[in-house]
Amino acid sequence: MRVMNDDVVRGVGIPEDAIETVAQAEAAELARRKTAYRRARPPLDVGGRTVILVDDGLATGATMRAAVQALRARHAAHIVVAVPVGAPETCNVLAAEADEIICAVAPEPFLAVGYLYENFEQTTDEEAEAILSSASSERRGA
Repeated sequence: MRVMNDDVVRGVGIPEDAIETVAQAEAAELARRKTAYRRARPPLDVGGRTVILVDDGLATGATMRAAVQALRARHAAHIVVAVPVGAPETCNVLAAEADEIICAVAPEPFLAVGYLYENFEQTTDEEAEAILSSASSERRGA
């Protein structure tokens, strides 16, 4: 599933071949992360469930929009988006796509998510894998 901001694509004049090149690279990265993070675990069954999507913040919201759409396709009953900070316009757009949005701070002007953090380092693959493994063990009762 591809989610794009068509206004930005048209406004900047991004050629289709450039979009395809980036899309292929991102698809490969998604496949790598899926293998690394999920390992042999099957996807969670979200059908009929409430799902809370949490992110460190929303700038364009493209990733969150894709997540909401993917969960809709998997029949989640209620989708909540929860972020500590977001661009006001992005929070408004997502309010129309998710069932509920919690955006603690929507500063005007919005400059970037990282401006509101003292430490905005990326989570490493190793950290993500450890958290997911721990959560999986807890669900199994280990």
